[in-house]
Amino acid sequence: MQIFQVIEEALITSPPIPHNPYKESLKNWAMYCLRDRGFKVVYAQNADFAIEPKGSQKLYFKVTNNPADVNDSCNWIVWDSVAKSASIIPLST
Repeated sequence: MQIFQVIEEALITSPPIPHNPYKESLKNWAMYCLRDRGFKVVYAQNADFAIEPKGSQKLYFKVTNNPADVNDSCNWIVWDSVAKSASIIPLST
């Protein structure tokens, strides 16, 4: 899906600022990076946040520093503190 390529670029390939876990939360950093790319980031009741792509349904995201937290409830952004990089795990359908 092309939307995930844009999200991956915003968070992994070329984020506007690097994530510094000592200065900001993963959630705030991810939301900032996505807003910087023009995404509309909104509140989500059962996730950490959602984005509203134009002409498409909302995509719900949760963030974690622990890969064991990942489940099939929504899309995930996972921070690997050893590699100091983020990864995106899309909702499996």
